[in-house]
Formats: sequence, C-alpha cells, structure tokens
Amino acid sequence: MDRVAVIGASMTQFGQRNAWVRELLAEAGEACLDDAGVAADELDHLYVSNMASGEFEGQTGIPNALAHDLGAIGAYTQRVDQTSASGGAGVYAAWQSVASGASELTMLVGGEKMTHRSTADATDVIASLTHPAEYKHGVTLPSFAGMTARHYLETYDAPRESLASVAVKNHRNGVDNPHAQFRKEVDAETVLESPIVADPLRLYDFCPITDGSAALLFCPESVAAEYTDDYSVVSGIGGATDTHVVHERDDPTVMGGVVDSAADAYEMSGLTPDDVDVAELHDMFTILEVLQLEDLGFFEKGEGWRAADEGITTRDGELPVNTSGGLKSKGHPLGASGVAQVYEIHRQVTGDAGDRQVAADVGLACNVGGFGNCVTTTVVEAAE
Repeated sequence: MDRVAVIGASMTQFGQRNAWVRELLAEAGEACLDDAGVAADELDHLYVSNMASGEFEGQTGIPNALAHDLGAIGAYTQRVDQTSASGGAGVYAAWQSVASGASELTMLVGGEKMTHRSTADATDVIASLTHPAEYKHGVTLPSFAGMTARHYLETYDAPRESLASVAVKNHRNGVDNPHAQFRKEVDAETVLESPIVADPLRLYDFCPITDGSAALLFCPESVAAEYTDDYSVVSGIGGATDTHVVHERDDPTVMGGVVDSAADAYEMSGLTPDDVDVAELHDMFTILEVLQLEDLGFFEKGEGWRAADEGITTRDGELPVNTSGGLKSKGHPLGASGVAQVYEIHRQVTGDAGDRQVAADVGLACNVGGFGNCVTTTVVEAAE
C-alpha cells in the first residue's frame, strides 16, 4: 500500500470571526489549494469535518456548498462528524480515501462557527454528545474535567500547580502563532486565581469558544514530489472509542480510546513514543494534556503531571507539546481542531513553523472527542 502524503496545508485566523461557517471553510480551502498549487477541479474527494453547523447556525449540506464555493464540482463530498474529534476523524477519512486507491487527490477542510452563540448555548450544544443518562443529570464536559482532575491530583499526589504549568506553557507557545486566538502569556498566579469553573479547575484551565477553519491536501506518497518538495507523510494513524458512559470505565483517568488509537498508529508507522519529536495534544482542559501524555506512552501512569511542571514539554524541552499553543491558546473550533493539529505537525516536520520551529522529523497529533469517547491519533513524518 502506497503511503499517504500531505502536500498542502492551511489554517485561518482562529478567534471571533465575522464570517459564517461556509465562508470560513472556503477561506481555508482556497489557501490550501494555493499552498499546493492545485486547482479545485482536480480534486477527487472533498471532506468536511464539522460537529454542529446545524445546531450553531442552522446550516446543513456544507460539503456540497463548499464544493460549489471552491469550484470543485464533480468531486465526491462528505461531512465527517465525530463530536470534538471531528477533525481527527476527517484526517482518518481523507487518509483512507487515498490509501485505498479511491482518490488521487483528497482535500479535508475542518471548521466551526461558534462565537455568535452565548457560552451557555455553546456549552449545551457540546454537552449533547454526552450519554443521556449523564446529560439529564446536568453533566457537562467541564464537570467531567473537574471531577477527573480532582481524582487524578489526589490519587497521584500531584500539586495543583502542575496543571497551571500546562496553561502557562501553552499560552507562551501561542504568542508565536499568528493564527492563535489568544497571543498573550499568563503566569501561574493568574491561572490559579482565575474564577472557578469546575473545582479544582479554573477559567484558565479551559480552552475558549472559537471560530475558525483549517485544511489539508492528501495524495499518494509516490506522486507527492510532482506537486511539491515540502511534503510530509502520514506514516501511522489509528482511531478508537471508549465507553460512552464515563463512569463505566475502570479508571476515569485512563482514556482507552487514546491508548488503543495510539497503539494502532505506532504499529502502522513502526515507531514508538521514543521516536516522537513533537506532539499536538487535545488540551480542551489542562488535565487532558496530562492524561494523554500517559495514555500515549510518553510517561508512566501518574507521572504525566511532571511534564510541563519540570519543563519537559516546553518548546525547548525534551518533548515539545502543543507548539501551536494548543486548544488552550490557539482556540477550539470543534471541527477544525484536529485538522489544525496535523497542520502544525506538518509545518514542524517540513521545517516551516517559523518562530515556533523545533527540531522535528516525527510528530504526533491526538484529537479527542468528548471525554475520550472517540479518538484519532496520527503520526506524521518528514519526507525521506
């Protein structure tokens, strides 16, 4: 099987945008095609990752609309919805379309328009992904995060300041990302004194509500050099689910979907956690970055809290994590986040990350839906 290459990538400005989802998707799609020097009518498949355009703005049929807006008439179109892991699932779908031989050129565009709705409305839309048995009791993702953080800190005797270190690190990285929603540093005191959202987590432990989009263009590795010299290769990818009801898990601090999807991605790539030079993790809440570091095999269970606290995951550390600023600083437009993660890894391994650049030949992206209900893990390498 021919491996799949990424030959084009784009990301719009994340934040509060005066544009609807169709406009955001077209912006990223056009920029991605320009990046690769490919015309829209050359596309065989066009995927759109999006969680809730219908719920947020009453807009459905967005893949067909995007094909029209880009001039990709004739391409097969499909929307990919896997809650907040829609972007990662879109990467998987686009990868499959090329790896299977069904398509020679596939573009994925992920996007979401959210900021025109109130925080309460947006939270309610997102909370609809929880199991009805939990949802009817008022359980939301922030409440899951708070309960899990409390359990983790107490179980592993981890200091509360260790989670603040994650927020401090990712905000620092976001300063150098021109597309990030929040480009400002924060200190630990600011994080620890911000308003409580779900004890022990506070405002600065949570990512913002965001508008934005990102896009990737895929083709077989065997023909990638015909389009560009600056391409990367998806050498491993895996997707998995965990129990939909979180309280049914043996250990709420272990996300089985992360463990299983990572195992598949590592096996496909022939690599191990030790081979990864840079990672983009789904830090919708600071505790999630810690849990993923453990479930992806970078740290032993109960040791992940040390990563940011001891400088291991800073940009000049042993394993830079969330060089983009992560969801925490960059923003989290649901359908775009997983696409933007791979965008960042692609830029890093091709040496085109600008002020964020680290020494990296192998990168990993982990996109989490809900509280680990569904996960896609992707390993991306520099071209040989």
